[in-house]
Amino acid sequence: MVDFDDVKTAAGRLAGVAHRTPVLTSRTVDDIAGATVLAKAECFQRVGAFKFRGAYNAIAALDPDARARGVITFSSGNHAQAIALAAKLHGIPATIVMPHDAPETKVAATAGYGAELVRYDRYTQHREDLGTALATERGLTLIPPYDHPDVIAGQGTVALELVEDAGPLDVLVVCVGGGGLISGCALAATATGSTRVVGVEPAAGDDVRQSLRAGERVTIPVPRTIADGQQTTSPGELNFPIIQRLVDDVVTVTDDEIVAAMVVAFERMKVVLEPSGASALAAVLSGRVPGIAGKRVGVTLSGGNIGAARFAELVRSTG
Repeated sequence: MVDFDDVKTAAGRLAGVAHRTPVLTSRTVDDIAGATVLAKAECFQRVGAFKFRGAYNAIAALDPDARARGVITFSSGNHAQAIALAAKLHGIPATIVMPHDAPETKVAATAGYGAELVRYDRYTQHREDLGTALATERGLTLIPPYDHPDVIAGQGTVALELVEDAGPLDVLVVCVGGGGLISGCALAATATGSTRVVGVEPAAGDDVRQSLRAGERVTIPVPRTIADGQQTTSPGELNFPIIQRLVDDVVTVTDDEIVAAMVVAFERMKVVLEPSGASALAAVLSGRVPGIAGKRVGVTLSGGNIGAARFAELVRSTG
């Protein structure tokens, strides 16, 4: 089990290593949402996404012998970069299993941190099987993107900092992939107040929403969505019970709504967000989150790893 004490321990490990990212506000965003929106800008985190928090915390928590042997993970990009950088900071080797269609900006950054890349086809091969096999073969410690207690605790420091810096929240809106960020943030937010927690998924990939309705983990095909960081097929085994217990609702947004939020963030908040990083904001701006009128609403801007050409392409596509 992971609890709030684990989040506080993670905060201690991350102090002075992770960036304490700013909380951004915009009168235009408030007017559109009909609420006071307090946006935690994890696009300014190391590697450009919140994933650094969980990756660094997980590696720092390893015993020295395991850490020295090296680590391995599977990821489409942000967790890949995070593990690669965290491993480099600890002076240990890292192997990353990445899909062939991962964004090139994320692939280049991961390789740039010195990690070994093992590529695969996300639609015909299973990354978990590849990662587990390589970990066993090479004696590496597998640190998955979200289904890991120290990763969950590390990601929870996002909400911990947001509440510390912005004050009490009525609602916290968090993007959802496998559930690492929302499960960690739910632990922190509910421990520090009576915050209602709402998750956001792409409409094409609502595995967590389906799982909550079914009362058990549901597996779906790899979703076809521009939000590559949310192309998960099932919530994590450790994450799902936390989500069941502490998350009040999960809503969905379309790809067009995500791009519209990217444009608002760029034009009005002066930040660049990748699609997954904009999904929580998209839900708030498009009216997908009920009951926020006049409320103090925390929003995770979870990542900004997108190239200029791809950003322009997405904006043109919605015209």
